[in-house]
Amino acid sequence: MNRKRSLIRRTGAVATAAVAAVVLAACGGNSDTAAGHSGHGADSPAASAPASQGQHNEADVAFAKGMIPHHRQAIEMAGLAADRAGSAEVKELAEDIRKAQDPEIKTLSGWLTSWGEEVPAEGATDHSTHDMGGMMSEEDMKELEDSSGKAFDTAFLEMMIEHHEGAVAMARTEQSDGSYEPAKKMADTIVTSQTAEITQMNELLGKS
Repeated sequence: MNRKRSLIRRTGAVATAAVAAVVLAACGGNSDTAAGHSGHGADSPAASAPASQGQHNEADVAFAKGMIPHHRQAIEMAGLAADRAGSAEVKELAEDIRKAQDPEIKTLSGWLTSWGEEVPAEGATDHSTHDMGGMMSEEDMKELEDSSGKAFDTAFLEMMIEHHEGAVAMARTEQSDGSYEPAKKMADTIVTSQTAEITQMNELLGKS
């Protein structure tokens, strides 16, 4: 009789343990599933982050592809000032332009590469480049190269004002039509800085 009770107790204990194990396994399964969902949920934003960060449109591509050769020409013009400009202020301005625009070219090129777009080749010119606002012709560049002193200062300032006005117009188009936030922020910077430089150059022309 005692042995039977003992057996019943043992059987009950085993059954209870088995039920507990099943419950724990189920909880564990739910936990794993929740963790799995959680993990998947955590992965989803990460997976979509590059797409979100890289969200751009045709206006962004046009801005980057247009601004690279535009900046390159401004840097070329600025480089002539070192040994041709007569005014220390013009030399300083030219150096400021070079320092600001060279890093922007690298950033713009990086964006195009990340978007799977072709970066404009050095020295490459086409019909669209010639039609770009503020771009100097070969004749303009030759005139700048052949001048020095006060004549250079005047030609440089007049050409760079026109060049900057073209860049500001391109940047304003990006502000209104672009969707890639870093590009829109660069456009903001270009509008602010180059508008200020246009004012400065007009003042310098008044001194000439």
